[in-house]
Amino acid sequence: MIICLDATPLTMSSGGLPRYVSELSGALAEAYPSDQFVLSSDQPFRSQLAQLPRPRNWLERRWWFYGAERANRKAAVTLYHGTNFAVPYFARRPTVMTVHDLSPWLNPAWHAGAERVRVRTPRMIGLATMIITLTQAVRREVIDRFRVAADRVAVTPLAASVAFRPVPSPAAKPYFVFVGTLEPRKNIPMLLEAWREVKREQDVDLVLAGRRRSDLPEIAPEDGLRILGETPEADLPELYSNAVAAIYASEYEGFGLPVLEAMQCGTPVIISHDPALTEVSGGAALPVASAGEMAAAMRSLLGDPSLRAETSAKSLDRARDFSWETTARLTYEVYQEAVARFGR
Repeated sequence: MIICLDATPLTMSSGGLPRYVSELSGALAEAYPSDQFVLSSDQPFRSQLAQLPRPRNWLERRWWFYGAERANRKAAVTLYHGTNFAVPYFARRPTVMTVHDLSPWLNPAWHAGAERVRVRTPRMIGLATMIITLTQAVRREVIDRFRVAADRVAVTPLAASVAFRPVPSPAAKPYFVFVGTLEPRKNIPMLLEAWREVKREQDVDLVLAGRRRSDLPEIAPEDGLRILGETPEADLPELYSNAVAAIYASEYEGFGLPVLEAMQCGTPVIISHDPALTEVSGGAALPVASAGEMAAAMRSLLGDPSLRAETSAKSLDRARDFSWETTARLTYEVYQEAVARFGR
């Protein structure tokens, strides 16, 4: 088969979406060498895999109406995988769409610029042969909200890169860490409130590592708060490994890859009660529902080395349940199902 994956997420500088496409495409190419995997987008991107030509004229720039399908046709693509909420409107071949989460529909304030996604994706969901979600939690939401037949929606969990591993290097000062895009649904105000409460009693820093989206208000500097901004992936394993805990208390997630990255580094993790985060952490994280509960969890990990050691061991055990080889295998099975179903 010749399988084309939408590479548009690779135009982003950081975040879970580009990691998904780069890791998945590489794992697929390694696991299935008899097939050909290519990438395409109407925007420039970098990849070691083969790329289909970008649009050359105004008609081809109407990517989902014409350009993507024309590129697929010229390359004799067997199946197209829309890795980020979209597939061609007039596909002449099996298509698979990944729906990462339902945040654009659940709260418009979380994605002020996502009106196009909110309008077009429901129609494209109806066009896709098969749909992929990253957790059972989102699978249930897709089925319920868009009235999709359950047998058209499959789960292929993400995994952390093999680069994420324990890198012990004692920190000069204890700190908690958040890694991810700084955006409204990540619950940064609650994290700051809990940390400030703990900091009044103990000298501990809070590190925020990630690109700040323009719709999240500026965070004023204060003593002990380190805002690193967009951080190279190569620096993250050490940042995770030496934190007292990684905190990911989002209001809503589709998967929560930083939770798994932290666990693979052996870092204790504090999460919200979000269903996807609960599913991914598998009981290895400490769940909290308020700033007060978060502060209590932070105090416990700071003051109890045995609890830190126990939670660290649980993190490592849970992380072993995930790998990109498994994700590639499950995704390929969805491709096979889509090919078998197409045209029925």
